[in-house]
Amino acid sequence: MAVSEEKKKEMQDPRTQAIASTIRVVPNFPKPGIMFQDITTLLLNPPVFKDTIDLFVERYTGKGISVVAGVEARGFIFGPPIALAIGAKFIPLRKPNKLPGEVMSEEYELEYGADCLEMHVGAVQAGERALVVDDLVATGGTLCAAIALLERAGAEVVECACVIELPELKGRERLNGKPLYILCMRLMDGTLLIAVWE
Repeated sequence: MAVSEEKKKEMQDPRTQAIASTIRVVPNFPKPGIMFQDITTLLLNPPVFKDTIDLFVERYTGKGISVVAGVEARGFIFGPPIALAIGAKFIPLRKPNKLPGEVMSEEYELEYGADCLEMHVGAVQAGERALVVDDLVATGGTLCAAIALLERAGAEVVECACVIELPELKGRERLNGKPLYILCMRLMDGTLLIAVWE
């Protein structure tokens, strides 16, 4: 795959290297055989956490995005500061029975089970441009559910943004061509492949 000059510049950005180096891998969590990508170590480093938000804000400023939808729970960490910085509203996409009032639901498969996302009815208006934010894309099931919820409400999902991608699980392929922007790509064992990819 050819890499553009702009992409090469992003890959050399010292911020992406610092972000990638702060994420620890926890073996056998939450189930045996899972190599959990733990972003809490990134959150403990304020300059690196700020750089993470700044990289996303730099990408999405001026793109006409009016909705940032964060996937529970770690999308709630990254989504709100991005939304505030680009002047968009933040919509929490929650697990079942966490939102009061009328909700829309979408079931999906995870790499280690099944789940469901819910969103308030009326949170998104037809024609709004949306960004979906989460910490990680693995099998792509969660992002697909988020995209489906937003599109059913009439939003145009512009892109998905994650800190980490696990390419071995082929989640990107399940997005049906929907753009995905990530800050680092890791193998299942935690080995860093590349920083910043789309």
